[in-house]
Amino acid sequence: MRSPDIARPALAAIACAALMVTCAQAAPGPAPQASAQPASQSTRQPAQHVKPRLDRSGRQRTGKASIYADKFKGRKMADGTRMDPQDDNAASKTLPLGATARVTNAETGQSAVVTIRDRGPHVPGRIVDLSPATADKVGIDKQRGVAKVVVTPISLPPGDGDAPARGASPDTKRDDGHRATSPQTR
Repeated sequence: MRSPDIARPALAAIACAALMVTCAQAAPGPAPQASAQPASQSTRQPAQHVKPRLDRSGRQRTGKASIYADKFKGRKMADGTRMDPQDDNAASKTLPLGATARVTNAETGQSAVVTIRDRGPHVPGRIVDLSPATADKVGIDKQRGVAKVVVTPISLPPGDGDAPARGASPDTKRDDGHRATSPQTR
C-alpha cells in the first residue's frame, strides 16, 4: 500500500503551511522583507565623530601629554605653519589655535610655555601633544612618551564675534577681514 508513503510528504507540507500562517498571525505589523544589502555588510550606522567644543574658560586641565611623532616634522599644522620639532608648539583638541599655555609635568614639576598650533592628540585620554623640544623641557622622554601634565592657559586669542584684542585700534583688521570697531564708532 503506497498511499501512506505519499501522504507523509503532503502532510508535512500542510503542517509547514499551517505553521507559517500561525507565525504570520502572531507577529504584529507587516511581514519582514528581505534586505537589499548583502549579509556581510553591517546595517549599523558608523559611529559619529564628536567634535570637541573650544574651551575659552581659561580653566586649568590635568591629563596626559604625548610627543609628536617624528613623521610630523615639516608637515602643516592646523594654523598653516610647519611643524618644527625645535619650536615650542603643541596640539590641543579644546584650546583655540594661537592660545599660549603653560604645560607642567605633574611628576617632575618642570614646565614650558607653548603655543597651540594644531589639533589633537587623536588618542583617547590625552589632552596635549608636545613638540620634541617642549617634551624634553618638561621631562618627557621618547622612551616613555607619555606623562601626566597640567595645562594652564595663559592667553586666549579673540574668537569670532569677540571683542578685538586689548590695545587694538578701530582700524585694526580682524582675522576675518572686517575692521574691528569700538562701540563709539558704530
